[in-house]
Amino acid sequence: MDGLSSRAGGDVGGGFGAVTRQASAFLPLIMSAAALLAVLGHVAVYGAVGAVREADEGATAHIWQILIAGQVPVMAYFLFRWLRRAPRQTLGVFALQAGAALANVAAVFFLGLG
Repeated sequence: MDGLSSRAGGDVGGGFGAVTRQASAFLPLIMSAAALLAVLGHVAVYGAVGAVREADEGATAHIWQILIAGQVPVMAYFLFRWLRRAPRQTLGVFALQAGAALANVAAVFFLGLG
């Protein structure tokens, strides 16, 4: 049970903190942070708006795409594994994961990199 004990009502002991300590909960957040750092690093080095378009997207774009797309199966596993055990905590963590991914998409959109 991944270190979490079930109570009589099916609620997971430890609450939100216990769910967030699961790798499938915090890994997408780390991946989003790494993707955002890649975007901001690219903007710091090459600039954002009016940048010369490359024939290929470049390594930074490919790394960003892999990090963002790689979150989807991890988030799906997290929902599958924890939604029935601790629905409130799971949905809270999922909201953080989705918000972090959307922050990345927004950064790419508003900086004109997409």
